Amino acid sequence: MTLTVLSVNYPLATVSPDSSGGSEQVLSMLDEAMVRAGHRSIVIAPQGSRLGGTLTPIGPVPDVLDDAAKRRGQDQNRAAIAHALDRWPIDLVHLHGLDFHAYLPPPGVPVLATLHLPPDWYPSEALKPSRPDTWLNCVSATQHAGCPASPALLPPIENGVQVEALQARHAKRRFALFLGRICPEKGVHLAIDAAKRAEIPLLIAGELHPYEEHRAYFEAEVRPRLDPQRRFIGPIGFRRKRRLLTAARCLLAPCLAQETSSLVTREAIACGTPVVAFPNGALKHSIRPGLTGFLVDDVDAMAAAIGACRQLDPALCRAVARRDFAEGRMTGTYLALYDRLAKARA
Repeated sequence: MTLTVLSVNYPLATVSPDSSGGSEQVLSMLDEAMVRAGHRSIVIAPQGSRLGGTLTPIGPVPDVLDDAAKRRGQDQNRAAIAHALDRWPIDLVHLHGLDFHAYLPPPGVPVLATLHLPPDWYPSEALKPSRPDTWLNCVSATQHAGCPASPALLPPIENGVQVEALQARHAKRRFALFLGRICPEKGVHLAIDAAKRAEIPLLIAGELHPYEEHRAYFEAEVRPRLDPQRRFIGPIGFRRKRRLLTAARCLLAPCLAQETSSLVTREAIACGTPVVAFPNGALKHSIRPGLTGFLVDDVDAMAAAIGACRQLDPALCRAVARRDFAEGRMTGTYLALYDRLAKARA
């Protein structure tokens, strides 16, 4: 059965192979898998997105991200969904945004909403949808266990990463890496503190989005901690990400929120680089202590673990990633679910 799937991203983030956000990366991988399998992939996302399927663009991501920008984006998504449903014979709508409940289409076409963020970040009504033929799925068993019981909640589909594309030959160098959004819940300031105590250089790569809270956090907690050995280098594309992840001694993930999956953790392990992380959410199930990294409870323990990472074998990290985190397993499971939900509706 050839499918036509309409995927809808959060209206304030572009989608491409170089995206830094987890939901955007997953959507990009699914779009490519759909095209490879001969299905039709139609994606609603902001201008500037790059996809293998058909892009239906909404307006560009604004320079200021506030409640007004969010409302405008939701209005644009609603209009674009209505237009797509009128134009194409859509078999399934797949929603990825935190605010998916604000632009659910009218009853008729089946809807799958993937929850990429902690369950308590969503309003309660979003997790128990009243719209018929509306289904939810999580990206890890840990996240799934934290969701309220609902007949709409399907089994989780574990996030995968591009294990083969992440293989590269770069010599290990003496630096640690932080890679992720620059925001309070990612604990960037704690990564800097740990690197200073371990007396090791730290590269901080990631997107500083124009949210007022994120900018204020950077100015108050991150910028004052920077020095010639601990540097913020901004957002990076896929190739540079692969090079830095492969060359780093370790990736630091002092996340303060309940991580639902942490794609960057899995990418680091696929690159042969161990991860030192706080055991929050799915992180404690993504890292095998003493093999692919260490789980620690505070900054002092993180600093000590940075040195211990020298003893871990990059080849074993890569082998674990090939077995547990392969992209094909994730995309294949989603495509099979698309087919099942579309056929059930038909």
